[in-house]
Amino acid sequence: MSDNTTNTTSSKDPSKDPSKDLSIGKKVTLGIVFMWFFGGGVGHFVDSAFFVNIMPPYLPYHLEIVYISGVFEILGALGILLFATRQWAGNGLFLLTLAVTPANIHMWMHPELFPEVPEAFLSVRLVVQVILLIGIWWSTRTASQKTGSNPTQSPTSLA
Repeated sequence: MSDNTTNTTSSKDPSKDPSKDLSIGKKVTLGIVFMWFFGGGVGHFVDSAFFVNIMPPYLPYHLEIVYISGVFEILGALGILLFATRQWAGNGLFLLTLAVTPANIHMWMHPELFPEVPEAFLSVRLVVQVILLIGIWWSTRTASQKTGSNPTQSPTSLA
């Protein structure tokens, strides 16, 4: 019986172990990213009027976009919890964050339209968004994905 345990353990490829690369920093960052997007996604449904109001006027279908982005925020947040979907979900959250940037820039450029929000917050929010992008990318990649476990893949490729 101990031979079976030994064989199973020794045949396991350590490079495929998802916990191998999950440092405390990545766990904390994944937790922050999860809370940010899960909470924000729920917020799209709980207070959709707020999100509709921050949409730039040149974009159509404000309410529909708010609901769709809310769904994708929730799905992305849930997706980063599972190793099998973490990188794909991270890619999606990264792109979603870029997609909502016009709303954040619109608020920053027109603070008079949002008197309830301090102007300093609008500036800090853009910096936080860049930090969030870095956190999403870093926390949803493992060492083998960053360096390329495929020998033909360049170390500089993006995963």
